[in-house]
Formats: sequence, C-alpha cells, structure tokens
Amino acid sequence: MAGNAVADDLDRLIHERMRLGIVSALAANDALSFGDLKEILGTTDGNLSVHARKLEDVGYIKVTKGFEDRKPKTEYRLTAKGRKALESYLHQMESILSAAREALERS
Repeated sequence: MAGNAVADDLDRLIHERMRLGIVSALAANDALSFGDLKEILGTTDGNLSVHARKLEDVGYIKVTKGFEDRKPKTEYRLTAKGRKALESYLHQMESILSAAREALERS
C-alpha cells in the first residue's frame, strides 16, 4: 500500500482545510492583508488568526504588522520554507490521487 505510506507522511499542518487555503492563497499572491485573506477564505477573524499563527510558528508564513492611514494592517507572505512544504504536500496528494485512480481502474 504505497498510497497509505504517502498519506501517513502528509504534512498535517498544511492538510487542515483552512491552513491549506491560507498557504494556497499566499502561493498565488506576493502578499495578502488580513482582510483579504479573511474575505478569500470566508472565515472569521478568530479562525484566521488561530490558523495563521500555527503557520507562522513553524515558519511557513511571515507576518508583518504595521499601520496604513493610522489603521493597523497585518500582511502575510509565504516563506521559502512554506512554499517548499506546499509543493511537497501537493506532490504527495498527486501520488495519493494517482494510486486511487489506478485502484479504481483495476476494479
């Protein structure tokens, strides 16, 4: 069961739906504000904050806090480590899907 071995090695941090959404959105953009990410993902402030913090803690995203027109602004960027982790995750998912397709074709 090569597919199961790959599934067991999946990066569980990225595999969670909200965190996968965050890193995917950041992979497609140089940077996104908190408000932009919240809107893209259709989530709450608290939910986004919790998941972004987990990604920041492992170095997958970089968070920059500042002010724009005297209003707080939080901006997120995907780090090189985060991009590599996402690429690895996507490769693993492709392997799992390929194994599943092969199994379906045999049945």
